[in-house]
Amino acid sequence: MNNLEKLTKQEEEAMLILWKLGEGTISNILDALTEPKQPYTTLASTVKNLDRKNYLKIKRYGNVNVYSPAVTEEVYKKHFMGGVVENYFQNSYKAMVSFFAEEENISTQDLQEIIDLIEKRKK
Repeated sequence: MNNLEKLTKQEEEAMLILWKLGEGTISNILDALTEPKQPYTTLASTVKNLDRKNYLKIKRYGNVNVYSPAVTEEVYKKHFMGGVVENYFQNSYKAMVSFFAEEENISTQDLQEIIDLIEKRKK
């Protein structure tokens, strides 16, 4: 899916909830939002944008729409994290990890766990 549009913060928040729930109505999403919650109408517009961007599948039951993700969280993360690495770290994951290590956003223990994961995957 190379044609994924970048999501706004509000769109990402709604998608994170739908990825967790699997499916839900606008009211379900609103219930799961953290405070301060946006108004129902604002969330409805956000969901409409997600549908326009092809992130959602819609099932209609009477006059109620139930939304589910059309794009998996993993696909979204891979697509946009790849863009971050390409655009900000010259396509170098090493440069990205080094940046976080230098900024002290990642601990030695975290780095060791990453190394362990990489080594385990190679086996």
